[in-house]
Amino acid sequence: MIRIEHLVKKYKQLEALKGVSLRVGEGELFAYLGPNGSGKTTTIKILTGLAAPTSGNVWLNDFHIEQDSIQAKRQCGLVPQTINLDHELTVQENMDLHGKLFQMSGKHRAARINELLEYVDLADRRHSPVKDLSGGMRRRVMIARALMHSPKILFLDEPTAGLDPAIRRRIWSLVKKIQQGGATIFLTTHYIEEAEFLAERVAFLDEGRIVALDTPQNLMQGLGGWALDRLADGGMETVYFRNREEAARRIGRQEGSFSLRRVNLEDVFISVTGKKVLP
Repeated sequence: MIRIEHLVKKYKQLEALKGVSLRVGEGELFAYLGPNGSGKTTTIKILTGLAAPTSGNVWLNDFHIEQDSIQAKRQCGLVPQTINLDHELTVQENMDLHGKLFQMSGKHRAARINELLEYVDLADRRHSPVKDLSGGMRRRVMIARALMHSPKILFLDEPTAGLDPAIRRRIWSLVKKIQQGGATIFLTTHYIEEAEFLAERVAFLDEGRIVALDTPQNLMQGLGGWALDRLADGGMETVYFRNREEAARRIGRQEGSFSLRRVNLEDVFISVTGKKVLP
């Protein structure tokens, strides 16, 4: 559904993307992760037609993003990190405006708004101005708006940024429901547990290059099953083990403060990029 070949993007002396290639299958939920400045936002801008590549090619559902730009853009919906709803308009008015931009008929727009507001559990807030909604509600409105024209691909750029854990998990449930409905989802996030829970495959981008790509399970298993964190010389040292028995033997020789836990996707992130996750 998404095909990227040798994607390069240069800004004067800065090369933001250095030959990125990947494919995302139909109906897949794919997470695209990396430190700040790694090229994630640049990639999404190119995939959604908001920026042109320096070289390389992108196809969305077999439509080339430059040669068939109108058709390619119709394949996707975008939920940006920034809340870009019109805060003075109501929920319904924001969605109706989006439908008009995609040349949907009045009857089709009305039916689709009804369907989507039920879908995101906001039917009772259709006449509420956006400025009166909570942060979580605004995120759900943005997702509903992006789905107005029934895109085959949904780009989610930090969809739960700034939300409390309970609201984040409500958004997770909605995202999984959208995928189960047949959409292909391309997700970026700084919440690594979000990618670990939601994604079928994960790519780590660092300094414009993909440095790891696999399922979360395979990436974590490649590092080890268990992690031992120990405070050492004023910093945190982490050692990985294939099983708990190996870790237990090391614990018997440890001094000071330490903890044993399961390996998670954030361990992989730090291992392949050498950087901490910065939300």
